[in-house]
Amino acid sequence: MIQVTHEFELFLADVELRAFRMAEVATSNREEALDIVQDVMLKMASSYAGKAENEWRPLFFRMLQNRITDWYRRNGVRHMESLDKTGENDVSMIEQLADSSQQFQPSHSVERYQAMESLERAMRRLPLRQQQVVMLRLWEGMDVASAARTLAIGEGSVKTHMSRALQTLRQYLGEHWP
Repeated sequence: MIQVTHEFELFLADVELRAFRMAEVATSNREEALDIVQDVMLKMASSYAGKAENEWRPLFFRMLQNRITDWYRRNGVRHMESLDKTGENDVSMIEQLADSSQQFQPSHSVERYQAMESLERAMRRLPLRQQQVVMLRLWEGMDVASAARTLAIGEGSVKTHMSRALQTLRQYLGEHWP
């Protein structure tokens, strides 16, 4: 049986939903995403829970990105062009992370929903490495150096992938781009 600290459990609870969302965007498959995140969490708990707390986050996301890359290789996926295949009742992780300090305005909910759907479709159309960079930099708030270490690429590559991804997202999103 795996013994983990309360702090480690809190860490896993904190990253769980974002990691799932990253895997789901990358695979376009809810079940595969759940398997990927579960595998990474189990490996993390069994092998790395004893590491220093400041090492958990970069290590976790590196393992996650490696596992996603392995999934791509195993399934022969080169570039995902598929749209969201999750059920209509699923709540987007991005919507869950919306700023709750703003007053809810029903008139904006349709626009917000459409914008979020457009963003998710556009993210799925990006090449894997660009998806990874956008998610680590924008969703996880990692700096260039941390994202580079996590993905085992150079800082210049992170900047290039980010620039290309943002350019492509602007193109795909059109009117929904802020």
